[in-house]
Amino acid sequence: MTSREIREKFMKFFKDKGHANVPSSSLLPTDPSVLLTTAGVQQFKKYYTGELRSTKDFGSKDVMSVQKCFRTSDIDEVGDESHLTFFEMLGNFSFGGYFKKEAIQYGYDFITRTMKLPIEYVTVFDPEKVSKDDWRKEVPFDGESYELWKELGIPEEKIRREGTDNFWGPTGNEGPCGPTTEIYIKNESGNAIEVWNIVFNEFYRDSENNLKKLEVPGVATGMGLERLAMVSQGAKTVFETDLFSSLMSLLTPNMDMRVKRILADHVRGITFLISDGVRPSNKEAGYVLRRLMRRAIVHEYLAGLGVAHSLDIKNLLHQVVHDYKNFYPELNEDVIIYEFEKENLRFKKTLDTGLKELQKIKAINSASAFKLFESFGLPYEIIKELGGDKAKKLTRDGFEEEFKKHQDISRAGQEKKFGGHGLILDTGELKAASEEELKKVTRLHTATHMLQQALREVLGPEVKQAGSDITVERTRFDFDFPRKLTAEEIKKVEDLVNEKIKEDLPMRKVVLPKSEAEKTGALYFFREKYPDPVSVYYIGKDVASAWSKEFCGGPHITHTGEIGKFGIIKEEAVGAGTRRIRATIEP
Repeated sequence: MTSREIREKFMKFFKDKGHANVPSSSLLPTDPSVLLTTAGVQQFKKYYTGELRSTKDFGSKDVMSVQKCFRTSDIDEVGDESHLTFFEMLGNFSFGGYFKKEAIQYGYDFITRTMKLPIEYVTVFDPEKVSKDDWRKEVPFDGESYELWKELGIPEEKIRREGTDNFWGPTGNEGPCGPTTEIYIKNESGNAIEVWNIVFNEFYRDSENNLKKLEVPGVATGMGLERLAMVSQGAKTVFETDLFSSLMSLLTPNMDMRVKRILADHVRGITFLISDGVRPSNKEAGYVLRRLMRRAIVHEYLAGLGVAHSLDIKNLLHQVVHDYKNFYPELNEDVIIYEFEKENLRFKKTLDTGLKELQKIKAINSASAFKLFESFGLPYEIIKELGGDKAKKLTRDGFEEEFKKHQDISRAGQEKKFGGHGLILDTGELKAASEEELKKVTRLHTATHMLQQALREVLGPEVKQAGSDITVERTRFDFDFPRKLTAEEIKKVEDLVNEKIKEDLPMRKVVLPKSEAEKTGALYFFREKYPDPVSVYYIGKDVASAWSKEFCGGPHITHTGEIGKFGIIKEEAVGAGTRRIRATIEP
């Protein structure tokens, strides 16, 4: 059965059960707490909480989707027999329409009758399998699912009790979650693999790990198309299915299998990320895309194709578009090739320079290898391969240890300098920020304090910080507020900040015991853990009469006049009762 037929059978099965077909959402999610869309349920989170109504938007309490997904945690594992970055997830969802009995029946019927595949075993959630300090320990054993599988004829010895692996969610910092039951099927190699994860959203977990029952429980399922294709097509790995066969056939037979799998996976990820609006950069989703692109280019080089000749990778990208265009019409080959070529040319210059530096090194150790990576983007593989005898003592473990050491130094430095407000500088690059960049971030940091105070003056004291993030380009401030701001309110906030900048007020710090600091009325982010004593930064002559005062780790400018002109770029919703402002400054 082809992957196209599997998609069609899945959609027909659930259409016949009264499910509305909802198109895949973008790989760029609306949820600010997650980088990319990792599961089909993400676009439906608000339907489980009651913020949105499925019957209004889709005409049914029950829906299905074939969702584009991307998981960054698997990038380093790609190359083995199973790990992927981009994949498709088949899912059926119910928002109060049906629950465990119907969901398990549907799973059983689709696998055994529609797909005609034998179930090897199933799993259910058991808190006895969870460690005693895990918050899932308070969830009861899913005895209902256990009994339902027995009624369908699954022997007790094939109904396994599992712990945290059988509890799903939430995606991001908070959201719906609940126990799961999973279906396992044997593949051609004789190994049982998880094919379908059926989630029962019974609870809502907040950012403080508090768990409460949902008023309307729901069902969310996820089944990887690649895995289902593997077991139904009798393939030993996902790379032997028809989802990859056309790509694998374009790669030379003598190429290392691990490299083939990396290239086949990464070109799919590149294609779909670009098509959903991601562009290569050093931050967030853009860095993920850049990493895929550069890893593909490096492996092409190592395979003897040469960085200057990107024809093979372009052919692979063309093939991905050809294979998926019918189901995903948004794929634009011209844009995909254009963005890849731009990155290819940019990286080629860096790569050429890096290789010259590599030749100058007499003996390559972990420290010098990491410097080549940090400065020129040369990954471990190419340093080891092209270093020859000079790199014979270089090991992956040593390189990764050096990498981790620099990560820890970078992270510790950022936390020390910018306590209280999130900071992102050169994500993934692990290089020290320039003095000029740090100055701008410091100015933006102080401006963020001023933004919060201005919002409270214009909108009222119900405004409370819900998160923040500062880069060299802008500040992003999330706050609790029940509605969209008017254009007049946005202008008032902006004008008030600029007025205080023009007054050139002093920014000062006082260190107090935490209990005394709280009595000053200084603001603090409730999700943040603060030391005792705590630093209170305030704008004004003294802490008692200060215009703005907050718990913070600093650093800050000395006078507000150093900030420059403050401007709000955008105001938007990021969730029920939460707004987001993006702002920047000019000299």
